[in-house]
Formats: sequence, C-alpha cells, structure tokens
Amino acid sequence: MIKVRDLSFEFRIGKRGKEKQIPVLKEISLDVKKGEIVTLVGRSGSGKSTLLHLLSGYLHPTKGRIEINGTPVEKFSEKQWADFRLQNIGFIFQNFQLIPSMTAFKNVELPLVLKGVPEKERQSRVHQMFTQVGLEDFLDYYPSELSGGQQQRISIARALVMNPPLLLADEPTGSLDSETEADLLNLIQSLNRDKGITFLIITHDQNVAKIGHRTLVLKDGKLAQEENYAFTG
Repeated sequence: MIKVRDLSFEFRIGKRGKEKQIPVLKEISLDVKKGEIVTLVGRSGSGKSTLLHLLSGYLHPTKGRIEINGTPVEKFSEKQWADFRLQNIGFIFQNFQLIPSMTAFKNVELPLVLKGVPEKERQSRVHQMFTQVGLEDFLDYYPSELSGGQQQRISIARALVMNPPLLLADEPTGSLDSETEADLLNLIQSLNRDKGITFLIITHDQNVAKIGHRTLVLKDGKLAQEENYAFTG
C-alpha cells in the first residue's frame, strides 16, 4: 500500500542565496502492506508529521521515492495530488477539522460534492457512513453541538465516504478522554478487520500504538528500533 525508498526532506530558511538547509528526514525506507495498521511514534520534532505530509502530497521530498497503492507520487503536480487524495487517501486529524458552519451531514457529504457524485448517491453513501460510525441520529447537528468523540466519528465518516483504501491519522485520539479513545480505537480496528482498510497512525499514546500490527519509531529523522522507544507522560 505504501512503499518509501531513501526519502529525505530538508526545510530551507533564510534569504535566497543565503539559505540554510535543515534536515528533517534522512533517507527513510519503509513499507506498509495492504490491510495493516501501522503506528508511527517518536518524540516531538522527530519528523512524524513531516512524513505524513510527504505521504499526502502537502510537502514534496528533497529526494527519494514514494509509491502509494501502486502509483509513484513523488513527482505529482498539485492537481494530480488533489485528484489522487480524493480517490485514495482519507484523513483523521486530532482537531477533527470539521467545518463549523456545516451540519454533520454536509461535512461528510463534502468530498462527494467535490467529486461530482450525483445527489441521490451522495445521500445513500452519507447515511451509510453515519450508520457505520453509530451516529445516524446526528445528521443535522452542527460540530459545536457534538462531543469530541462524536466529532471524531464524523471526521472518520468523512474520511471513509469516498471508500479510500488508505487512512492517514495524525494523533486521532489526542483530544479525547480515555473512554472515548477506547471506543474510537475499537472502531478503527473493526474498520480494518471488516473492510480491510490500511491505517498509518501517528501517535504519542501507548494505547494507540498497541493496536498496530507493527510500530515504527522515528528518531532524529531516521527510523529506529521499536524497543528503543519509551513512552512518557
């Protein structure tokens, strides 16, 4: 599902001609197989979010190769990335990133609208997603009227509505209490088991890391051994 080879990324700061290069990721190679849950851990500044942004096309690598679902993507244009993301990648964020002026239904429907899916099909798929995440009674609620756990479930429904084979999650339980976190992790596992969706999850949370079939560790921009990482806090 994901194949990364010799991937490096550098931030450039300063004026043109006097730029400084700050290495963030250093020749990373990794594979995530179809149907896996892989968790990615590492301390702040280790490059976890940068890697996720590279895998989703919001940053472009300094060098190296990225293949997602059999497609080389590292040289994609912005338009190619936008089309590819819509079809292949769903996103789950710590802060949900729901549009506050839209109902829960409209938030989940939005990717289908952008894709030009006919209204009748949109209605059917959105209702199906709400049932799947257990919120079929909350279609007309606005994000401010929902709990954190409910908002995260809405964001998962939005991520799933295009039937992507891959979901990328950035600290998906960071804003949730322990009981709601447990419910969400159960949902992620059931989606993986029942639908075969592949997950790559960034986390600082040991409970989240435990649901992964494998755990990868980023340390100082490089992949390290899992046993060398100690959770804190």
